[in-house]
Amino acid sequence: MKETVIQFGEGNFLRGFFDYFLHKMNQAGIYDGKAVVVQPRAGGKCALLNEQNCKYNLYARGIQDGEIINEHTYIESIARCVDPYKDFDSYMALADNPDFRFIVSNTTEAGIAFDESCRFDDKPCTGFPAKLTQLLYRRYKNNLGGFIIMPCELIDNNGDALKKCVLQYAELWNLEDGFANWIKTENTFANTLVDRIVTGYPNDEAKDKHPEDKFLDTAEIFHLWVIEGNFENELPLQKAGFNVIWTDDAKPYKKIKVRILNGAHTSLVAGALLAGIETVGEAMKNELTSIFLNTCMKQEILPTIGKTEESVSFANSVFDRFRNPFIQHKWRSIALNSVSKFAVRVLPTILEYKEQNGVYPKHLSLSLAYLIYFYKNDTPEDAQNVIDTMQKDSIADILKNTALWQTDLSDMEKIVSDYYNKIETLGAKETMQWNLS
Repeated sequence: MKETVIQFGEGNFLRGFFDYFLHKMNQAGIYDGKAVVVQPRAGGKCALLNEQNCKYNLYARGIQDGEIINEHTYIESIARCVDPYKDFDSYMALADNPDFRFIVSNTTEAGIAFDESCRFDDKPCTGFPAKLTQLLYRRYKNNLGGFIIMPCELIDNNGDALKKCVLQYAELWNLEDGFANWIKTENTFANTLVDRIVTGYPNDEAKDKHPEDKFLDTAEIFHLWVIEGNFENELPLQKAGFNVIWTDDAKPYKKIKVRILNGAHTSLVAGALLAGIETVGEAMKNELTSIFLNTCMKQEILPTIGKTEESVSFANSVFDRFRNPFIQHKWRSIALNSVSKFAVRVLPTILEYKEQNGVYPKHLSLSLAYLIYFYKNDTPEDAQNVIDTMQKDSIADILKNTALWQTDLSDMEKIVSDYYNKIETLGAKETMQWNLS
């Protein structure tokens, strides 16, 4: 089988996401190609992966259409793993193979960044974009065609950001104008959005099922990949039955994900913790918190962003994901840096609801009161200056602090203060019950 994909990253996510897709397409006989994995950082796990011939077990588990799914797949879609820190020549030789067509990456959100300390003659450059530029330049000098590059890092406009970095290195390193032109005309840097919880190596289960497999991976059954462009004729992901969307603009899909999935988490996290609930699964089993979240979603979030077939379907999938019995998602983990998360994930819905209806949404406004109460009375994890501000300032001062919210929320003082006083007087659970009545 040919090597057709260069993959930057040997971590859990790509092995439970893209490599799974690739394996299934090969298995179905609709694609003929394997990935060569490039270790993006020194001290990675390339050698260990090669020791087991780059094969591993993956369990995709969760609730789908009301049914519990537990799917086991033995993944064989990775041909080999290359460590450019120990074998730079083998890494650069990837540029010589005309069969390579796609590049995928997941090097963490900080991976797509320009570092001017990187030099063209480094072997290799430390940063991912610089390392990629070295490879692309050799490809260009070989007079070969470019790539379709699909980064999976969770940043806005990830393809555009990666392309910008590559062009910056071309300028920094004084590479010829023809190379920059080749980057722009012969390569596609696609903006993408990925969504799948991949929980990685489950130590307790590994002992029983696959003690020899050091790369045993687990993922939720849900998956989504939104890709700007349409390369279905070359990479038949939809034909294979995957939830992949080819589109001209990924932004609306990101809005749906952030406002619905992330917004649901952030709108409930403080209230759930104050009510003594430790995990998302427990909250879905609890009648009160489950009804509160469902009400927030159906009465405030969905009507505000627009009830389309896609948004409603995604919202329904979110509740199945939250009920997933195989994932123990702790609210304490979700609560990290909650103020900045609230500003991005929930606050836009609150403000748009007010603009559309003339009043603030009563359930999401309560979630803001819960958030402030949590910071003042619990043990939040956040930047120290944020914690200090939330704990020391009055509600009025907190709401008008544009550094926290990127806008002045003084107009919300009455509704938030009223809810805050209710929490203080009645308790967290009793206030939620009162809010729903």
